[in-house]
Amino acid sequence: MPAETERRIRVIVAKPGLDGHDRGAKVIARALRDAGMEVIYTGLRQTPEQIVSAALQEDADVIGLSILSGAHTTIVPKLMALLKENKMEDVMVVLGGIIPDADVAAMKQIGVTGVFQPGSSLESIVQFIRSNVRQSEPRASAPSEAEG
Repeated sequence: MPAETERRIRVIVAKPGLDGHDRGAKVIARALRDAGMEVIYTGLRQTPEQIVSAALQEDADVIGLSILSGAHTTIVPKLMALLKENKMEDVMVVLGGIIPDADVAAMKQIGVTGVFQPGSSLESIVQFIRSNVRQSEPRASAPSEAEG
């Protein structure tokens, strides 16, 4: 079997908080998959801890958050802090959903690379990720409980 010269971009698509609508997240996940990316959809009502854990386990290059509830001002800072605590600042975070214009700059200031509001095309999201992702060597997983 020939070795792959380039690893596919790995994307975690997550619906944090109490949001119950995931159709948009599933459409995005399908578009990214169709564009050749490896997509892991974590499902509804994920905590920042669950999302960061999935990103670590899956060696993700990108975390895509879909938030319609307005909870981005609470959830995203917590997620960014967890990424930093886990030395995962190289994981690109993108945010989509109902994000008021007034909040976009604040989201970018805390480390979100891209914010996609209603009306963003699937192609623009795919191209943004391809242009901005920083693929790195697989990171070491957290030590197992058996070690130590």
